Amino acid sequence: MDLDNTLNRYDSVSNFTIDKSKLKQSQYMLSLLKEGQNVGAITSEKACQIQVEMMQILQRLIGQYTQGESTSVTTETAEGIMVSLMYAMDAYALHFEKPEEVVVHLRSDSVKNIYTKGVELLHHYFEETKQLYQDVKKMKLDVPVDAYNLTIDESLPVFMNNYNIIFEAQNTMASIDYPLAIDNMQLQGVFYIKQYLERLLIETRFCHFFNHQDLMYVLTNFGRICRFNYRIELFNIFELMINNAVFSLLSGGGANQVRISEVQYDRLSRLLSDCHADKRANLINEAFDRLQRDLQTDQTLTSYINLYRDEFIQRVNNAAEIDSFKMLIIREIEESEKPMALMLNENDRMSDIEIRKLVDCIMGSENITEKISLIRDHFVSLHDYLDLLNSGCLFDDEYDALFATFGNFELAIFAKIVFYEELRGGIRNFFDIVADCTEAKSEWETYYIKFIKQLEDERIAAVGHLIDDIDYEEISFY
Repeated sequence: MDLDNTLNRYDSVSNFTIDKSKLKQSQYMLSLLKEGQNVGAITSEKACQIQVEMMQILQRLIGQYTQGESTSVTTETAEGIMVSLMYAMDAYALHFEKPEEVVVHLRSDSVKNIYTKGVELLHHYFEETKQLYQDVKKMKLDVPVDAYNLTIDESLPVFMNNYNIIFEAQNTMASIDYPLAIDNMQLQGVFYIKQYLERLLIETRFCHFFNHQDLMYVLTNFGRICRFNYRIELFNIFELMINNAVFSLLSGGGANQVRISEVQYDRLSRLLSDCHADKRANLINEAFDRLQRDLQTDQTLTSYINLYRDEFIQRVNNAAEIDSFKMLIIREIEESEKPMALMLNENDRMSDIEIRKLVDCIMGSENITEKISLIRDHFVSLHDYLDLLNSGCLFDDEYDALFATFGNFELAIFAKIVFYEELRGGIRNFFDIVADCTEAKSEWETYYIKFIKQLEDERIAAVGHLIDDIDYEEISFY
């Protein structure tokens, strides 16, 4: 009897074909139901019956949601529960290799059974996801990258502790800031988090091929090259490490080496710039193959690395077109000697009470000279200056009077804050940045821009040069 059912089911599947290109990942079951009708595998009567059964399940879930106290909820809540219901049915449908098999089940099985099996699968996927999270925590990299640490330590636990399979299965429920090298943002709920953790684990495993000193070498020099604080920026660590490992191989180094000297950088720049695109791709593919052999990557890691190959080749081609690899190849950037002490001492921060008292005194004074004297006599911390400037205790000419007391180094520190986005990458000239800037995020920044614009060209140039002498590791902006 079981053999007969299997044969009958096989015959049913072979009688029609579903066009997979017309199926939607986010609405898989609904699009499958539509295509099943289009090819004649599902009758209109059966489609209506399926919809009626879905509404019956929805009504039961609404009663469960209100704990039997009501049979109605807001439209928004009902729609959310319906989407969660469909998410579970999608989980069931996506479990099959062929969409035709799902259509056969839709014709022969009840929607209630399909939904129940979908919920069971979601519970299974959720348990797998929780185990993946534990694996990621065990292998977590020791790096001072905020997005990476906050995602693992704070954002992902929000999902683990609050995921609701019955009423909000489609909800990712967490703000994931750390970007993957290869991501599928179309996924939702446990499907997305499970995929995210699988890929984060793969990327982390790859980064463990390199020692901690080399990892920090890449991060530190990445920040110096791009002229930003790598601790607070959004970027992918795996990309940086695999990029430099491949560049190391292309320049005669080893697969487990990521330190690129100036000599290697010059050699790479000439090699990749002079190559025809096809030859360049061949060289890169050979380097990727050797990387996988030398590091003895397993099948999972090998497959993931192969997914990244085309992206890497495209980035190298883009760099070759503009004849500049300085933003792609991370090499050691010598830290310039700091010629003067940091005038805005980060460690001498005042308490909130002290700040409030001084702000009250400043606002109570009607004499500009007295106001500026109070500020310069008592404020030495960058944080305190930012609190002061954002407090609204200065007006119009008072901003100019304060900025006029700043030396070039102090002006450069605030330039690094005001023009943060424009300075990223270090490509644009500081003169051009100042000249082109017309918008600011706050009132004090507007006055700062106005002040810097009216300085002599020589002084603007001096401030621009000093920007490179400020290390983001010495100061904190927030």
